[in-house]
Amino acid sequence: FVAFSLWLLSCQDKMAAAAAGVFLRRAARWAPLAARVPTSSSAAPITTLAARAVASNTAASWTRPHSRAYSADTSSVESVDEQRLALDSLAYYVSSTLPKFVQATQVTACDEVEVLIGPQAVIPVLTFLRDHSTTRFKSLVDITAVDVPTRENRFEVVYNLLSLDHNMRIRVKTYTDEVAPIASAVDVFPIANWLEREVWDMFGIYFTGHPDLRRILTDYGFEGHPMRKDFPLSGYVEVRYDDEVKRVVAEPLELTQEFRKFDFQSPWNQVGDGGTRTKEIV
Repeated sequence: FVAFSLWLLSCQDKMAAAAAGVFLRRAARWAPLAARVPTSSSAAPITTLAARAVASNTAASWTRPHSRAYSADTSSVESVDEQRLALDSLAYYVSSTLPKFVQATQVTACDEVEVLIGPQAVIPVLTFLRDHSTTRFKSLVDITAVDVPTRENRFEVVYNLLSLDHNMRIRVKTYTDEVAPIASAVDVFPIANWLEREVWDMFGIYFTGHPDLRRILTDYGFEGHPMRKDFPLSGYVEVRYDDEVKRVVAEPLELTQEFRKFDFQSPWNQVGDGGTRTKEIV
């Protein structure tokens, strides 16, 4: 057992060295018990060897290869702190540079910088983040929205940007309602063409200055915007293939089965209390 532990210690593998440390700690616990039990002459050197191996392993544990994990953990903690400091510095720099447009900045729990702006500040802020040498967020990854009907400005439009030069991401958020439009970002990021069409199709948010703002995911005759919270799950129309006209037609929705009324109780309560039944054998 001890010889196997010493062989593991001689290996340069981290996992083997860690396993050897566990084995030698167990040998150290068993060594006092082994000294009390009468042993043969061949077993005595093994107990002494185990004690010496534990002492040498304790003294030299910080110099062996597997001890590098402790220094790696320390550096990882320092790198995390440096990353967090860099994100805080970026958020403060953007807010202090654009105080007229930026309403607030924050760093989320997932280490992501968020910039909260008004609807009139979309173009100036996106242009600054793209062209400034400190930011250089030249990639618009996505444009999406969140619908919160209880708010006065129910829609929250989100722009996700990526800087390949600085290896950082930033999220820009603004707000609007069903009527107020938002300036299109196509002139700043051409990829916003299809992304804004998707937001218009799903949420009904209008973008002024868009070259071709029309639906992109649903049909042209589709009614409503599916990602709104007040949109019914069944929709307003149903689509089917009409064999007479030889094309797909959209008709008003007709439910062949009424919606069931759910009381959010266990379905077993509808069966009854139950009881013991005996089968009579004739």
